[in-house]
Amino acid sequence: MQFISAKRPIALALVTLFLCGCAQRGELPVSTLGEDDDTFCRANNVAVGSSEYIACRKDRDVLRSNAVARADRRQRDLGEYMLNHPDHP
Repeated sequence: MQFISAKRPIALALVTLFLCGCAQRGELPVSTLGEDDDTFCRANNVAVGSSEYIACRKDRDVLRSNAVARADRRQRDLGEYMLNHPDHP
């Protein structure tokens, strides 16, 4: 009987470990981001390697890094708020 009752906590622990592995922050792979930037910058009939194309790619990189920084800041602010206000769910 003790063996049967020990199965449930072990199974719960295994399920928890598997779910924790899936709970990572998802980010797009770099390869798909590059293809989208290339398509976006070529849409204006700009030759690859020209100064306009390079400026477009740099602008896209800046926009992406700003968006990632903004999301990270919001996540950090939410965590700090939750730590400082445990009575407000």
